[in-house]
Amino acid sequence: MKNEELTTDEYDALELVRRGVKRATAGACVLRNLKKLSGLKMMEATRDGRIVLTEKGQQVLFLRRCVTALGALAADPGSAVDADVARFLSLKSHIAPRDSGGYVLTEKGRETLDDILRQQQRR
Repeated sequence: MKNEELTTDEYDALELVRRGVKRATAGACVLRNLKKLSGLKMMEATRDGRIVLTEKGQQVLFLRRCVTALGALAADPGSAVDADVARFLSLKSHIAPRDSGGYVLTEKGRETLDDILRQQQRR
């Protein structure tokens, strides 16, 4: 996947489409970003007028949720993490379960989060 920088507004549009919208009631946020995000193959308009996420769009949103979870766990190990995100991050050895419940970042998770933050600062 190329390094495609998205704005907060574009991420919001993807999230709105994930929840389900129709072209007639899509809203300004979705319509404003539809051209770029469909060009990046993250969403598409179907023949019946619905706007849906592509697999790539779903992956982008999932990765964003993973990065958000890493940041939340770095700030507070007791933070809630969605089950699918926790499963993925555990499989990748970025987080580990705590005895008292919840998760804690592993060394690999800290390195990954530091790398992500460094890349964001360069932009």
